[in-house]
Amino acid sequence: MTNSPAERPVTQLFDLTGRVALITGSSGWLGSAMSRALAEAGATVVATSREADKAAAVAAALPTPAGQKHLGLAFNPDQSETIAPFIADLVGRTGRIDALVNNGYGGPAPKIDTAKASDFDASYHSGVTSYFLLAREVADHLKARKSAGTIVNIASMYGVVASYPHVYDNLPVHSPPNYHALKGAVVHLTRHLAVYWAESGIRVNAISPGPFPTAAIEARMPTFIPRLAEKVPLGRIGQPEDLKGLIVLLCSDASAYITGQNILVDGGWTAW
Repeated sequence: MTNSPAERPVTQLFDLTGRVALITGSSGWLGSAMSRALAEAGATVVATSREADKAAAVAAALPTPAGQKHLGLAFNPDQSETIAPFIADLVGRTGRIDALVNNGYGGPAPKIDTAKASDFDASYHSGVTSYFLLAREVADHLKARKSAGTIVNIASMYGVVASYPHVYDNLPVHSPPNYHALKGAVVHLTRHLAVYWAESGIRVNAISPGPFPTAAIEARMPTFIPRLAEKVPLGRIGQPEDLKGLIVLLCSDASAYITGQNILVDGGWTAW
C-alpha cells in the first residue's frame, strides 16, 4: 500500500466555500451564468464589469448558500495601468484571491473584407494582453501567499477551427478574423502559463465555448439559430447553463490534476 492522502468525497472536491473568485465580464450572457455557478458552489464572487451598475446588479443577485458577501466592482482590464492597483485593492478588501476567470472582452467585430490593423491591435490587447497581465498579477498574489490557485481563460471553438462561411450568408452577423486569431492565441497562452506556473501550484486552463448566441440574437435572427444547430451533433445551440458545471470543476479541487488544457463545450461541433 502507498501512503496516499485520504480520499475526499466528491461534494468536498467541488466545494468552493471560503474561496474568492474574480470574474471579468460578469454581466454578459456567459459571464453571469458562470458567476452564479461559482456562488452556488460556495465561492465569494467578485463580479466585475466595465459599468459599475451592471457589476453591482450581478453581485446583488448572486446566491449566498455559505453566507458569502459578493462584490460587484467596475473594472476595465483593457486599461493596463489599472490592473495592479485593482488587484492590490481587491486583496485589501477580501484578503485573498483563489480563482480568476478571464472572461471579459471588448474588441471590435469587423468583416474579413474590411478588417484593419487597428482592429487586430485592439482585439489582441483586450482578449490576450489583458488576460495575460491580469493572470500574472493574480499569480504573483498566489505565489506571495504560497497558495495554490486556478486561472481559467475563456477562449472559443473559433480559436481551434474555422467557421462555416455560409452560416452567415445574408445575415447582419459575421465571423470576425481578429476574433479567431485572438482566441487561438488565448488557447496557446493558456498552455504556456500552465507549465511555467505549475511548480507554484497554479493551474491554468481554458474553456472554449461553441455556438452560444445570446437571446437577443436569437430573437433578432431566428433563421441563424437552425443554421448553427445543424452543424452541432447534439442538434442544438449552447445555453449558458452548459458552462456552469465546467467552471466549477476547473476552479475547484475536483480538477487538481488538470492544467494546460483547452476544453471545448460545443455540442460536438469540432468532432466532425
